[in-house]
Amino acid sequence: MTTYHVSPAGLDHNDGSEDSPLRTINRAAALAEPGDTVLVHEGLYREWVEPIRGGRSARNRITYAAAPGEKAVISGAEPVSGWVAESDDVWRVEVDNTLFGDFNPFAQLIEGDWLDRRDGSGPRHLGDVYLDGRSFYEVDSRDDLSSAGWSEKVDQWSGIMSPVVEPDQTRFTWYAEVAPETTTIWATFPGVDPNEHLTEINVRRSVFWPREHHVDFITVRGFELAQAACPWTPPTADQPGLIGPNWAMGWIIEDCDIHDAKCSAVSLGKERSTGHNYAAERGDKPGYQYQLESVFSARQIGWDREHIGSHIVRRNHIHHCGQNGVVGHLGAVFSTIEGNHIHDIATKREFYGYEIGGIKLHAAIDTQIIGNRIDHCTLGTWLDWQTQGTRISRNIYYANNRDIFIEVSHGPYVVDHNIFGSKASLELFSQGGALVNNIICGAVRLEPVLDRATPYHHPHTTQVAGYSFIFGGDDRWIGNLFLGGTVEEAYEEGNDGYKHSTFGTAVYDEHPGSFDEYGKRTRALEGDQQRFYRVLQPALLSDNTFAAGAPVGANEVNPRVVEESVAVSIVEDGETVSLLVEGPASLAEGYAGVVTTADLPPVRVAAADFDALDGSDLLLDHDLLGQLKEIGKLYPAGPLAAFTPGEKTRIWSGVNAY
Repeated sequence: MTTYHVSPAGLDHNDGSEDSPLRTINRAAALAEPGDTVLVHEGLYREWVEPIRGGRSARNRITYAAAPGEKAVISGAEPVSGWVAESDDVWRVEVDNTLFGDFNPFAQLIEGDWLDRRDGSGPRHLGDVYLDGRSFYEVDSRDDLSSAGWSEKVDQWSGIMSPVVEPDQTRFTWYAEVAPETTTIWATFPGVDPNEHLTEINVRRSVFWPREHHVDFITVRGFELAQAACPWTPPTADQPGLIGPNWAMGWIIEDCDIHDAKCSAVSLGKERSTGHNYAAERGDKPGYQYQLESVFSARQIGWDREHIGSHIVRRNHIHHCGQNGVVGHLGAVFSTIEGNHIHDIATKREFYGYEIGGIKLHAAIDTQIIGNRIDHCTLGTWLDWQTQGTRISRNIYYANNRDIFIEVSHGPYVVDHNIFGSKASLELFSQGGALVNNIICGAVRLEPVLDRATPYHHPHTTQVAGYSFIFGGDDRWIGNLFLGGTVEEAYEEGNDGYKHSTFGTAVYDEHPGSFDEYGKRTRALEGDQQRFYRVLQPALLSDNTFAAGAPVGANEVNPRVVEESVAVSIVEDGETVSLLVEGPASLAEGYAGVVTTADLPPVRVAAADFDALDGSDLLLDHDLLGQLKEIGKLYPAGPLAAFTPGEKTRIWSGVNAY
């Protein structure tokens, strides 16, 4: 096993030893064999790292690591100088197109399936301008650079793409025109001479991404990775990100600072041959149909546990990206996303579409989303299609437009020991979930989906077992703490969420409270599939606590109602985050036991058990902080095994908290 050293002071014709380091990471990648390490020393590396080979197994991998205690930055941007002042803080620069090679992001549009331009803005490009690391905004014309029109447009978009951008941010804008030989960029620098600062433009699509598929078993550790011109990544297209495996297995991405991806930062997504924006390009079939086809196409090219997925994304700081922090269709199966701080995703609002979120995964089969802090995103986590064997556990969500959305999935999936601190906490356009020991501060939205049948799988595999519509329900809620509120706080009137949401479990009031009752209702009707459309699926509700006026579901078993005033706050203090629950001492009393597979009947449509990844019994016995809970003992509703009302409990101590 060899260690290749890389340093800004090195030369690529050196041998890569500590005393004779290489200059570029790509040169080391060309030399590295399974078992080798590429150790990158402090400095700024402006390159797209393209590993040409991977390891042979999880234990015999190729590792790329920043040297301990040293800051190694890999950037997709290049500095530009020679800016010429025009007027009203507007400056101009001409860039020779040779800087871009065969990829000029200022000529590449953000486009593809499920992109939405209802805001009235013009087309947006993959290019970006940075002043001392700060990302600018593209405008529609040169006139917008110095007019009030840009601010007015930002105000107009606020109802579509909240949270609202801070007013001072909107003053930093750019516009570009691309000619055969040069690209001219105009940008607004309020009160700043760009030639006296670090002014950059992005030029590379990715920062760490292999060109070929199946470059397996690579570790990327400890880098700052930034400023990539990566494209829109819907589930029906090739999904390149700032960093990712590009249809492979066994990658580990850990302890990195990943930011300023134009669209998606970490991509565990699919590849081009299974479909690439056909709905937008051809217009002959809906994106839903092409997405369904991509599932079967992927099976034909080896979408299975032996070839794809099983990645680990952990302890990273992922922030300030235009579309997603972590994205992936098909490629994230059997993976773990753990201990990351993900924030400020899709809040810049330059463009909008239906594929955004701090984490946005399709077909997250047996994927574990554990111990993450996800805040200040337009949508914290969106799990879409085939959320089966998935576990969302011990995460902290707050200050998001919406915390979590689970769409057109059949389960079984588990959501346990989380904090949902935003006004719109849970949106379930799915069935077959178990929601256990969570704090739910906001609204719960429930909707069936009877116009899109989606696949379900044989347990713990990618093998398709069938497909079905989403009837809603078939859910289990145990040991949760609900806070009261009004739907107006979560959704604007006119939003569909306003009509289909409530607080507490009252959203299930018309559902039967048991599978026996469900069976009686369906057997009493005539027909084959028709009778199932006419009966709501059951909801099993037990041992939940309702505070601050949260409505109690009609079929609740053993509910606890707290009449006294209760408030829950998420308190930030630097990198430390605390939970403050204010209310009566009874909130901390034991009320619900440890939940296991025995407490969770199998889901109806997929006919699958709530079990562990290896098929053994599921045991939800660790609280938000990792404290072990004993079977047979009662614990407070919510994610903490113990707390004191009125006192802060530290729940996050930095990106390495878990």
